[in-house]
Amino acid sequence: QVQLVQSGGGLVQRGGSLRLSCRSIGFTITAYALSWHRQAPGKERESIASFTGSGSTAIYADSVKGRFTISRDNPANTVYLQMEDLGPEDTAVYYCKAVHLEWGNTYWGQGTQVTVSS
Repeated sequence: QVQLVQSGGGLVQRGGSLRLSCRSIGFTITAYALSWHRQAPGKERESIASFTGSGSTAIYADSVKGRFTISRDNPANTVYLQMEDLGPEDTAVYYCKAVHLEWGNTYWGQGTQVTVSS
C-alpha cells in the first residue's frame, strides 16, 4: 500500500519544540516534491514548508520562517519538520504531502495534531 505515515506532534507549552516525521511506504521520496502543510480550526489548509523539486532548497511561509526547518533523509524515505519557539498560533493539524515530479501523483499523510498551550 502506498502511503505517507506521520508521527510526532502532541501538546507543548509556548516556546517549546516538536519534531514531526513523515515516512513514505511503497515509494521512494527522491522522485517527489515534499512539503508540510497545516490547517487550524476554521481556516484553510496552508503550505508552511517545502522543498523545491527533489532538491534540498527549502521555502517557508513567513509565519514559520526562522522557527521551522524542513529536512529529508532520502535513504530512510522520511521528511521531517523541526518546530522551534512554538506559540498558540501554531496550533493546527499538520500534514505532509508528496507530489510526483513527473506524473503528479499526490499523497497526503494522515495528519497529526499539534497543540500549543499558552
